[in-house]
Amino acid sequence: MSNLPPNGLPRYRLLTGKDDAAFCQRVSEALSLGYELYGSPAATFNGDHVVVAQAILWPVKD
Repeated sequence: MSNLPPNGLPRYRLLTGKDDAAFCQRVSEALSLGYELYGSPAATFNGDHVVVAQAILWPVKD
């Protein structure tokens, strides 16, 4: 695995969105690329739906 994420993506990303299957798919795709979860997910309610956030980090190999 490279020390750099693919496709020019940043090492740290904060994925956010409506708590639905599409959001789960985005997180799953990032994990399959090699990102790792960073910290706990966060959730809030905006009056219409639940909004979630998950930080992900590209691991750096020494």
